[in-house]
Amino acid sequence: MLAHLPLILLAQTAVEPQVPPAVSPAPTDQSEGRLGTAQQGGGDIVVTARRRVETIQSVPIAISVIGGTALAETGTYNVNRLTQLQPSLQFYSTNPRNSAANIRGLGAPFGLTNDGIEQGVGIYVDQVYYSRIASATFDFTDTERIEVLRGPQGTLYGKNTTAGAINISTRKPSFTPEARVEVTGGNYDFFQGKASVSGPLIDDKLAIRLSTSITTRRGTIYNTRLNDYQNSQDNKSFRGQLLWKPTDTLDLTLYGDYNAQDPKCCVQYYVRTGATQRPVARQYAALAAAFGYAAPSTNAFDRVTDLDAVPRAKQKIGGTSLVGNLDLGGATLTSVSAYRFWDWVPNSDRDFTGLPITTVSANTSQQYQLSQELRVASNGTHKIDYLAGLFYFYQAVDVEGLQVQGSAASRYLLSGANASNPAVLNGLTSTLRSHLGNTSAALFGKLTWHVSDRFSIAPGARLNYDKKDAQYDAVVTTGAGTVIRCTPAPTAAVLRDQCTTLPPQSYPAHLSKWNLSGDVTAAWTISRDLHAYATYARSYKSGGVNLSGLPLDAANQPLYSASTVKPEAVNHYELGLKTQFLDRRATVNLAAFWTDIFDYQASVNNGQLGVLRGYLANAGHVRTRGIEIDSAFRPTARFNVYANGAYTDAKYARFVDAPCPPELSGGTTATAGQVPSAPGTPGGISPASCNISGQVLPGVSKWAFSYGAEYDVPTQIGRVSGQFYLGYDGSYRSRFSSNPSASAYTNIDGYALSNFRLGFKAKDDFNVFGWVRNAFDQNYYEVLTTQSGNTGLVIGQPGDPRTYGVTVSKSF
Repeated sequence: MLAHLPLILLAQTAVEPQVPPAVSPAPTDQSEGRLGTAQQGGGDIVVTARRRVETIQSVPIAISVIGGTALAETGTYNVNRLTQLQPSLQFYSTNPRNSAANIRGLGAPFGLTNDGIEQGVGIYVDQVYYSRIASATFDFTDTERIEVLRGPQGTLYGKNTTAGAINISTRKPSFTPEARVEVTGGNYDFFQGKASVSGPLIDDKLAIRLSTSITTRRGTIYNTRLNDYQNSQDNKSFRGQLLWKPTDTLDLTLYGDYNAQDPKCCVQYYVRTGATQRPVARQYAALAAAFGYAAPSTNAFDRVTDLDAVPRAKQKIGGTSLVGNLDLGGATLTSVSAYRFWDWVPNSDRDFTGLPITTVSANTSQQYQLSQELRVASNGTHKIDYLAGLFYFYQAVDVEGLQVQGSAASRYLLSGANASNPAVLNGLTSTLRSHLGNTSAALFGKLTWHVSDRFSIAPGARLNYDKKDAQYDAVVTTGAGTVIRCTPAPTAAVLRDQCTTLPPQSYPAHLSKWNLSGDVTAAWTISRDLHAYATYARSYKSGGVNLSGLPLDAANQPLYSASTVKPEAVNHYELGLKTQFLDRRATVNLAAFWTDIFDYQASVNNGQLGVLRGYLANAGHVRTRGIEIDSAFRPTARFNVYANGAYTDAKYARFVDAPCPPELSGGTTATAGQVPSAPGTPGGISPASCNISGQVLPGVSKWAFSYGAEYDVPTQIGRVSGQFYLGYDGSYRSRFSSNPSASAYTNIDGYALSNFRLGFKAKDDFNVFGWVRNAFDQNYYEVLTTQSGNTGLVIGQPGDPRTYGVTVSKSF
């Protein structure tokens, strides 16, 4: 039963776009079952990702590949669950919009999402770049395989990515009729149904594939105030494909998909408190006591809350694309044209309590993107192989936001006489409109020079142009509907407090930049089963614009100089060694990397009173380095084991003017000559900024592992022959920081998760298995953060408790 374990190998499968049938027909070894078998370390796994037939071990770059069967049987139906199989991949999400995918500690700033920044980890589905990370929260539908590529890309991809890529390939239309059905049920009212059908419309000329999926689950958090379960799941998707082969040298595939999600999500709630520099009377315990308020539990793993806003995370994602491949004989010409949209309608409780402090917090967003990629690649293997391409991308983002303060806002957020006057902030409303136009264009290419049959050098280059034009407008009105104006700086106490709580802002932001990047890889085949490579890459991540409002200066005026951030410049070095032994029943692959990022784009929080404002800033220098090992062993034909690990040392090498952690925030800002108070000193003196050079990057565990095994027994039940199997998949992540500036209050302790499955698979492609995930009911947090205003309240989002169920699938 070799196909059950996930394929996790070092290779280059995702580096180049998918090979069209006209170039090199995929060998039968590339079927879904063989993808699952590969990670066990047996035999040669054949890929054609570089326009020629190669073994996956001989291709010189780091990648992990997971087949569709492995995804289904390990319960990996979205990117968040993929992290349990991929030690180098991190994914964090407080809602679909506020999500981040990182590889080796890099990719996206940790914290509140800003529409004006690019992703460092690209998400591709059937060769189309998805610009919004929210797409990562949807279920995988009719997936053939997922490839997680580690390290900078750009010389073979349309869109440049500096940290890596998640490349998702769906099953293609078939000229042989086929169908698949999969149904899963579990606790928490979990239901998941998937179905697909494919076949010819015109023999050997036109084929169709239709697929759909639905996932629902009751929430795992009970809201005592609303008498409802929250953090539920509610996903629906539909995908269609048409494959047309008018000639033996031309194929065209038309894709269309629509995905809808409307869960009661996403809530974070009370975890603990920690002392800040704010006066004791202005910290959480005293403020809650003043209202006679107490959270329903101070143990987050009781999974109860009393948040008074109805959560919502409604989104729609869809689009269409056309992929064409024309075999010219010596080369193949490929075109990828795409249109995509994303609509986001949220509602959140941004004070994270049952008090009416912030009664509405909802930033709806409508986005669309257009992209066109054209490339030509040599066929076969020659002394020099090549690929060259052109890429164009345009994205429009429109946001309409609303934040309303409630009757408890004055008492909770203000100090002085106005704290006892609810009317000062009650009904204070910020209405936001923003727009971003994002244009990117590139010329890219790569050569592979086969110096000998054992040694090759592959240089690549990319010329990129980026342009962003943005406008941000936030109008603030009082509860009586009066528009407030905060320039020049107000002197009246009421207006000053209103301007500090919800500052009106209006500003444009513009940037445009050319950059030239490149890479070079040297690959050496030492022996049949021993391969080595070395890579250097110089890459860039485009500059960003701040589209969440600007931080305020000492006079509570916007810092317009912070409207844009500089591009990141990346120097990346990597060494790799790939080995097989014991008659290729064992595979051990190693990669060591060192990456320096200059002008790293960090997301920092500037919590002026009631507003948690996340904005972008450049950190001078970030360094990440590490070692990765992927291994698999098949001692017998019936037993398979795998173990993968990543050591990642990711730090701010230089960030001298970073926001301070909660322990040092909330007091009187230090002036020249003043000495800041010790951490957690109520009523103390806070530094204007903190030097966090040498501290760890948020969201990155120094140690991460995934491991598992499966054993199967051939069985005959009446006339049905098949196999019983028992499988285990485990993962471990060590402690990591959950705050942009490391804080003892927001460190997440390390944890291990264990998943089991027991099932029977018949030779006629019938499969039934029971599963339990987080089998030992490990308590752990996915995210911790702090309430705005430096009150000392720490809130968080617990990971899933133990879940269990049964899955039945059948292929026809």
